[in-house]
Amino acid sequence: MKTSKYLMSGLLAAALATLAPASQAAGDTIRIVTDPTFPPMEMTIDGKRTGFDIEMTEALAKAMGKTVAWTDIDFKGLIPAVLSGRADAAMSAIYITDKRKQAVDFTDSYYAGGLVVLTKDDSPIKTLKDLDGKRVTVQVGTKSVGYLQEHFPKVHRVEVEKNQEMFNLVGVGRADAAVTGKPAAKLYAQQNPGFKVLDEQITTEAYGIAVSKNEPELTKAFNQALKTIKENGEYDKLIQKWFEGKKP
Repeated sequence: MKTSKYLMSGLLAAALATLAPASQAAGDTIRIVTDPTFPPMEMTIDGKRTGFDIEMTEALAKAMGKTVAWTDIDFKGLIPAVLSGRADAAMSAIYITDKRKQAVDFTDSYYAGGLVVLTKDDSPIKTLKDLDGKRVTVQVGTKSVGYLQEHFPKVHRVEVEKNQEMFNLVGVGRADAAVTGKPAAKLYAQQNPGFKVLDEQITTEAYGIAVSKNEPELTKAFNQALKTIKENGEYDKLIQKWFEGKKP
């Protein structure tokens, strides 16, 4: 009887854990995790989250009649947070990849980015081929790590936790270049004289919101809201604000 009682308790707990994420998203609040260290997509200014991803997510939630409960975590923990049920979704300039789609669902793509090379103006790195043998810094948990391993095996990777750390290492000469997302690299080069982004892009990628596979209705609601803000002009306003009028 004791064993049976414990077994039933365990099954009940497992069932409740499975239902918890769905019931949470079905309410008025969507729990979303982000890593606000990737301007202009997401960042923290004066203690407040801002950026294209942040404002667009808030606009989507408004169109859905919901509010967002944000939680800040490192990029490498975003997908695990969704998988564990601690979050309903992750919004943080996440590339839609086949590997990630095995673990989570994705909304329709809301912006096209890609991997690029940031280096100094006087750097000998002029083309992608010049990366061979160089010290290239990348952020842990991003596609940059695996991509360099597979396609640029002669590169000496310097892995760090935050985007800003990559830029700092290039600035002080401890890395020859950084491989990161195009929006952040472009913005950094614009704001910091002496840096450039190579014209030759490494990849072209689609950004999407990662959603728990337990919440297919949430994915559908996000997609419908995205159509709504594109039709009412709000999406274009955000593009104008954060990307200087350059549409994806």
